[in-house]
Amino acid sequence: MSARDRLPTLSTLAEAADLVARHRGLYVRWSKGPGVDLDTVSSTDALTGVPMPGLSASPLDIEDWWGDRSPDLWVARRLYDYAHLPHDKGPGVRPWVLTGRETGRGPDNEPLVADAEPLCWISDEVIAAARAEVARQEREWGTLRRGGR
Repeated sequence: MSARDRLPTLSTLAEAADLVARHRGLYVRWSKGPGVDLDTVSSTDALTGVPMPGLSASPLDIEDWWGDRSPDLWVARRLYDYAHLPHDKGPGVRPWVLTGRETGRGPDNEPLVADAEPLCWISDEVIAAARAEVARQEREWGTLRRGGR
């Protein structure tokens, strides 16, 4: 583990939601971590192999249209969207929170983030809680199919 990977770890969904509620400009990235990512500071389009001007990440900011709904539920929804990536991308891939400057959009309309500053890891327990929270909403929200995971 590199020095860049020695980050605090969020261990509850409430901790993650509190962080997101207090700060703007946060992103979650699913990868082997800042120790690997910050050496290249570029993602590559998986289909074409084209290098992109930043790291692919998902925004965590709570949108105004979310209103007074639960920040925990917002964060659960955002984490749920890509919780399949460790399975798809292989061992060692996990979520971490970062800040940075958007330099464009990737092929899935995801932000590309440069000048990345890693803040913390997100534990497996948070991801499990996010999945459970979204599952509890299914009757109200409908189903969200993400490759059967």
